[in-house]
Amino acid sequence: MTPTARVQGAIDLLDAILDAARGGGASADRVASEWFRARRYAGGGDRRAIRELTWRAIRSCGEPPPSGRAAMLLVAKTDPALAVLFDGSTHAPVPVSEGEPVAKSGIAPAWLIGALKASEIPGAEFAALLERAPLDIRANRLKATRVALRETLPVAGEPIAAPDGLRYPAGTPAETWPQFAQGLFEVQDGGSQLACAALRVQPGEAVVDLCAGAGGKALSLAAAMDNRGALLACDTDRTRLQRLPQRAGRAGAIVETRLLNPGKELDLLADWRERADAVLVDAPCSGTGTWRRNPETRWRLQPADIKRHAALQARLLDIAAALIKPGGRIGYVVCSLLDAEGADQAAAFLARHPGWRAADVNPGAGRPRGTGYRLTPFHDGTDGFFFTVLQRL
Repeated sequence: MTPTARVQGAIDLLDAILDAARGGGASADRVASEWFRARRYAGGGDRRAIRELTWRAIRSCGEPPPSGRAAMLLVAKTDPALAVLFDGSTHAPVPVSEGEPVAKSGIAPAWLIGALKASEIPGAEFAALLERAPLDIRANRLKATRVALRETLPVAGEPIAAPDGLRYPAGTPAETWPQFAQGLFEVQDGGSQLACAALRVQPGEAVVDLCAGAGGKALSLAAAMDNRGALLACDTDRTRLQRLPQRAGRAGAIVETRLLNPGKELDLLADWRERADAVLVDAPCSGTGTWRRNPETRWRLQPADIKRHAALQARLLDIAAALIKPGGRIGYVVCSLLDAEGADQAAAFLARHPGWRAADVNPGAGRPRGTGYRLTPFHDGTDGFFFTVLQRL
């Protein structure tokens, strides 16, 4: 493909991503995969160039742009080499006409900027929310220590605050390394690693990962437990949960899985009532801490979504409370920077449950927020997280 055809390809892909965002459809990554699958003529270099242009445009626009072309014209305003490719040649974008719409630059829609400021995220942190994220891995303690793993990898990586974590530049193909296939490490953001470590699960305990998804945090818990005790990973999403057994097999982790029905979770967890030493609630949320990886999600959110997530988070915390035995604890985690989903949610739980308290958490990174800690890309170099540990008396 010519450079001009790549620009037009990025515009077309942007339009597909915008359509999905407006209609609540697939993620940008999924849309891109399907888009490229239908265009087999695009070689590897073409795909990388189109994807780079597309995500550059997504990161540049605060409000949802009116079109893919308007988004690309915003990028071209500060890139003369890109601007000249709008020349109308074969497979190229048509020339720019006077007065045609150009997207506005920014970090996020205005209401989200207001919500971040209300949650005391200062403006100095905003740009970091959209920078490309590094790649973090977690040494699988069931098979290797961080020190031993680092000596065997093609690139050593830099140790991070998470005790088993190593960091690499964005785009590092770690999942192609033989050590990954051998289960010696998992790809996991450093903030996610710290949130799991805060629960301080121990060998021999009975532990539930209530919102396990594909199981990244469950594998971290299994390693901390040294495969001793009972670990149950649950989710209401069958497709995601079905990925866990294969991942667990590679990691050498012993994890039981259980599919739950929305609204009937406690019925299917009756055998776990007041049995668990610890329950991890990695709750569905707005994802405002993950824009570095999924920048188009800030165009999908509406104020009503925050209220909907908060209601679900409260319900999940109450379900977790029913599973905890006296003296046990809940680890509550959201990849959100909004207090409505973080510190306020934890405070509301403690108000509803007088027989509980906030446990001491010292993660070695982040800053105190309410009863827990908040991590941000700007301050900690991780995705944005809030996490706390709530203990039954």
